[in-house]
Amino acid sequence: MAIVQLTKANFKDTIEKAPFVVIDFWAPWCEPCVTFTPVFEAAAEKNPDITFGMVNTEADPEISEYFEVTKIPGILIIREQAGIHAQQGEIGAAALDALITWARDFDMTQVREYYVQQDKAVAKA
Repeated sequence: MAIVQLTKANFKDTIEKAPFVVIDFWAPWCEPCVTFTPVFEAAAEKNPDITFGMVNTEADPEISEYFEVTKIPGILIIREQAGIHAQQGEIGAAALDALITWARDFDMTQVREYYVQQDKAVAKA
């Protein structure tokens, strides 16, 4: 699956429609970011059922500011519209693979219960 270039125009839509998203925050001037790109691309190829996206922090700084990304490269994992893990700084291929495995196995029960409670609160209002 191709990596999605995430921007202000498509970020929200991508997160709402894809049940599992791995995001790489990067910048063209960041050498560790550029070095990490092939690792990220390889992970995307190995996991075609997951949406992989990249946010250029230079082009769309509002996204990284919203998620408080202060160091790049940065990884954000979102499942069912909930951020379940954020990783800032360099990460190798084995660590990224382990992180994806962890995220696949992450128990979403509490998150789903939270959404149910929020829906009930909204319905009462």
